[in-house]
Amino acid sequence: MTVLCLLERDGDEVADGSLRALVLARSIAGALSGGLTAVVFDPLPAGPDASGAVVAELAAGGVTELCVVSAEGLTGYVPLARARALEQLVIARQAAAVVAAATDRGNEVMAHLGALTGLSVAANCVSAAASGEGGWQLLRQRCAGSLLEEAILEAPCALLTVSADAALADPAPAGTAAAETAGAETAGAEAAAGDAAALGSTSSRAGIAAAGLPVVAFTPELDEADLRVRATEAAEQGGGMSLATARVVIGGGRGVGGPEGFAALEELAGLLGGVVGVSRVVTSQGWRPHRQQVGQTGTKISPELYLACGISGAIQHMAGCQSAKHIVAVNTDPDAPIMSRADYAVIGDLNEVIPALVAAIREAVGRG
Repeated sequence: MTVLCLLERDGDEVADGSLRALVLARSIAGALSGGLTAVVFDPLPAGPDASGAVVAELAAGGVTELCVVSAEGLTGYVPLARARALEQLVIARQAAAVVAAATDRGNEVMAHLGALTGLSVAANCVSAAASGEGGWQLLRQRCAGSLLEEAILEAPCALLTVSADAALADPAPAGTAAAETAGAETAGAEAAAGDAAALGSTSSRAGIAAAGLPVVAFTPELDEADLRVRATEAAEQGGGMSLATARVVIGGGRGVGGPEGFAALEELAGLLGGVVGVSRVVTSQGWRPHRQQVGQTGTKISPELYLACGISGAIQHMAGCQSAKHIVAVNTDPDAPIMSRADYAVIGDLNEVIPALVAAIREAVGRG
């Protein structure tokens, strides 16, 4: 019984959400005594060092096979074509489940896959376990993560998306076959992974071993209609750290005052290795793009630190940041809703607090 896990890339690395999805996929595969196949549509990063690191990370996460999907015209993000390829993989591997991160792309591709196969998609899962013939017992988030729902899914193949904060990405337990695979010789991993990087343009199936992990190429049968809708990303928006996977997010709200007020937040984010997020009112005013919005109608985040500056903390915004490990709020209003949800609260003018914080960090870095 094979479990397929759709992976997304974040630069040269596997996206954090996908690594978390692997945890749930691994638990399903282990309970079924089956294999775990990671499916990627983007070529592995160039160079044996980079691609070898990705393959080794997947092997450590319990993956037993890496499937690189490629076909003529299947470049960039083509949601229907990706779903069509997954549909064919489900049949070819007799998959028991298909798992993806509950990101915009993961949700869209899985929705297409559900339409193609006639199967229901269970979104924002926290855990899943087979419960008899064609039955699945699920625990999933509802109402923007404010409650957990126990549900039963009846399907010969479970289609699941995994909540961004469902489980921490972790290596396979010691003593398992996956853990032993992760300990294979690094030199062999790098050499084989160098070949694996070229599979993105290969039109036939091929199998090689990288760190003991088989890497195969799969070429789906696609027609023109599958390739009709294609999403592209503007150059100025491409690259950089993802808001959904950032470990540090510096949030700005109405209290920032205007577009020019975000310069200090950008500087602070740069010093802390993080990104800037915003509240809905900021995007409504046109101060910042919607892709930076944190909230129920924006991006759900789960960073180690969320520093919210000039944000009142409306319920829609808190729905997007409640999974942050630590919330620090800076606000002039001690009664702002976010103050009661913050681990630490600074009552003061962010135009004084943030520059002082930036100066302190720069001084500390200088002394180091």
